[in-house]
Amino acid sequence: MITTPEDFFRDGCGRCDRFGTADCSARIWAAGLAALRDICTGAGLQEVAKWGHPCYMHAGRNIAILGAFRGDFRLTFFNASLLQDPTGLLSRQGENTSHPDCARFTDAAQVAPMAPALHGLLAQAMALAEAGTKPAKVTTALELPTELQDALDADPALAEAFHALTPGRRKSHALAVGSARTAATRLARIAKLAPLILAGKGALDR
Repeated sequence: MITTPEDFFRDGCGRCDRFGTADCSARIWAAGLAALRDICTGAGLQEVAKWGHPCYMHAGRNIAILGAFRGDFRLTFFNASLLQDPTGLLSRQGENTSHPDCARFTDAAQVAPMAPALHGLLAQAMALAEAGTKPAKVTTALELPTELQDALDADPALAEAFHALTPGRRKSHALAVGSARTAATRLARIAKLAPLILAGKGALDR
């Protein structure tokens, strides 16, 4: 993965084989990403590279992160549950996202009209960071796919390793298994994921 924001804007995140090619999403959406970058840096945010993407920080807290995908480019806010979004700019990234946290764009020309709303959201997030305000922790019961629960019940070592994982890593395994359409595929995924569980890793870790 890239190590500086400049790497991202020049060549992409480094996560796939489109890195540094004309087909890289960061290059395809270069103008729009540059416009979002200007808004973030213009707000006084510190720009760093995290998780292969430009991340914007303030008062020691992550505020927002840029992303480029085949269908859109976006600015995603951390701790978005704390933000007031009067224009309804933010949307959920996926069905498993708890709160609307993402401003999506499919054309660079869309950014300028949304700049005032983005500045408002960034200002809120920066003030919250300065105040040390964090979202209340919400504990929800994790529903495990039947096949995964059966595998854990049948293997005490696997169960112990699974329950020692962070909540996010446990959830990643549950989602990876549960998203399979057939029982056979779910069982195959469990077999593939078991070494990761035993190694203390999430489904997306390598």
